[in-house]
Amino acid sequence: MTLRFYDTASAEVRDFVPLEDGKASVYYCGATVQGMPHVGHVRSAIAFDQLTRWLEFRGLRVTVVRNVTDIDDKILAKSQQSFGPDWDAEPTAKHAEEWWALAYRYEQEFEKAYESLGVQRPTYEPRATGHIPEMHALIQRLIDRGHAYPALDDSGDVYFDVRSWSKYGSLTRQNIDDMQGAPDADPRGKRDARDFALWKGYKEGEPVTAKWDSPWGAGRPGWHLECSAMVTKYLGTRFDIHGGGLDLRFPHHENEMAQSQAAGDEFANFWMHNGMVTFEGEKMSKSIGNTVSPAEMLELASPRVVRYYLGQAHYRSILDYRPTSLQEAAAAVERIDGFISKATAKVGRDAVEIAPQCAMPAAFIAAMDDDLNVPQALGVLHETVRAGNTALASGDLEATKAALDSVMSMTEVLGLDSVTQPEATRGREHAALEVLVEAQLQARAAARANKDWAASDAIRDTLAAAGVVVEDGADGATWSLKRD
Repeated sequence: MTLRFYDTASAEVRDFVPLEDGKASVYYCGATVQGMPHVGHVRSAIAFDQLTRWLEFRGLRVTVVRNVTDIDDKILAKSQQSFGPDWDAEPTAKHAEEWWALAYRYEQEFEKAYESLGVQRPTYEPRATGHIPEMHALIQRLIDRGHAYPALDDSGDVYFDVRSWSKYGSLTRQNIDDMQGAPDADPRGKRDARDFALWKGYKEGEPVTAKWDSPWGAGRPGWHLECSAMVTKYLGTRFDIHGGGLDLRFPHHENEMAQSQAAGDEFANFWMHNGMVTFEGEKMSKSIGNTVSPAEMLELASPRVVRYYLGQAHYRSILDYRPTSLQEAAAAVERIDGFISKATAKVGRDAVEIAPQCAMPAAFIAAMDDDLNVPQALGVLHETVRAGNTALASGDLEATKAALDSVMSMTEVLGLDSVTQPEATRGREHAALEVLVEAQLQARAAARANKDWAASDAIRDTLAAAGVVVEDGADGATWSLKRD
């Protein structure tokens, strides 16, 4: 097994050798729960879900951590718009939402989006607000090592001293003198405008519920500090992969890496970043009205089709959305599912099961091993579907079964099977549907035998109206469900 992934820090594709034999540790940045999930959030989750599934297929026991940022300036600002200016007042029924209620509500929306698109739950999903003591400990370590300092204006802020760490800027290959000042706090208390906040002192007018006591005064953690404290708690001071969207490389991941390594932690062995989603070549922006949300996509297509679309491009590339994108994805999924349905009917439902690793085409494995090349892997999947359809047409049952095993294995590892109904429910519903449709097909066969073409056509039309596609062949009629 030779797995290779692109490492942002070294800017090259490197062999992936787990730090601990037989295991892999993955951390990727989850949501700052200030609003509804957007398509970029979901694309990132699907990309790292594909990574996790492939590592597991390759025999590794994977521990996945995806954080929830539930305290942040943006969350407080959004809550203030909803709650009103008087945050220190006693809550009453007329108030809309406190910041923590707003954060929790949106957190649930993210969970629903992940679940609907088959993203596996992480091993751990820590919230920032549950790890304040770990953040305090990390800040103290940085102060003790000379890499952090309390604000010079007695505001209660604590800053990371970027010039004290010679490697600052190495993740994104930037010169510190070319960087703009960090906008996360008033620069008057900083030694350098580029220094970023580890701890933000409480300010008059902020919600009293959004502050914690600390050795440097009451306040709340800085965004970058949160991830460093959480990942090391669950994965240790050295772990395999840190991931997230390309937009997080700077300043978020640059600052994470700097503060963690400055504190003495080796931190991530690989940094992996997924590309952005655009709209007809342009950056999605609410201001120009060219955004499309996961919820809007799910109104246009089934979850299986949406997952196929969001996961079809190479994870590092830009995924461009066009009005026809979901239609094209639906057609691709229809070809896959059409073959699965017809082949299953031919070989028998009892013979269908997820095949072992030996059923996976070597070309598919090679593509996925090579920096998770999903587009190339999908090419292998569709080639196998075409070969399976050829075997079906020629009546080659053995070749049909082999192709079906391979297709089922590939769709399983890509997560396409995870967005269907739960197995028990799907089994009962399909069994009931199968009995009803087969009865209709028998009645149609009898009508055709009696040359009652009107009755035969009426049965076929009734089934078509119900979304059941009937195909006549040398061995009789087969049926499948019309896909979205």
